[in-house]
Amino acid sequence: MIRALTLLLALAFVAPVFAQDSAAPNQPSEPPMTLARLGQIVKALDPEAEAAGNAFRLTISDVPVTIITDPVADRMRAIVPIRSAEGMTPEEVLRVMQANFDTALDARYAVAQGRLWAVFIHPLSALERDQFISGMGQTVNLALTYGSLYTGGALSFGGGDSVPLQRKLIDDLLNKGQEI
Repeated sequence: MIRALTLLLALAFVAPVFAQDSAAPNQPSEPPMTLARLGQIVKALDPEAEAAGNAFRLTISDVPVTIITDPVADRMRAIVPIRSAEGMTPEEVLRVMQANFDTALDARYAVAQGRLWAVFIHPLSALERDQFISGMGQTVNLALTYGSLYTGGALSFGGGDSVPLQRKLIDDLLNKGQEI
């Protein structure tokens, strides 16, 4: 039984990689992402965005987002502060770790400098426009859904703990409604 479960989990991780490799190889690729191109996309997302050296500050759905780039190291990191990490219960820490496995998608919960953050990290030059925009949405969604659904968006990786936990709420409400 454990061997079968391990195989299923392994296939769940590997199958999407093979599917991506075999997808339309003749699609034109975008030019490498540069700091200037990233700045144009950021300004399209929020015309009030501010640039400061290799960083940007913008607001998406009333959520402040900071983007820090390092073109020399070829890295980009978008961060959203959520709350102080101090006082997080073991259950809250477990829940964000579960979400990192199945519902956070390309964004992640992270702890640094005493804070809980929603983060999206990607190599800068390989980053495509739509990946970046999706990553921004997922990061903001993680911040907005902290304490409730803990999700970066509409998708969920099968085999994790989040879907049954989210389904429990629906089942509990359905059970309460049966008394009517």
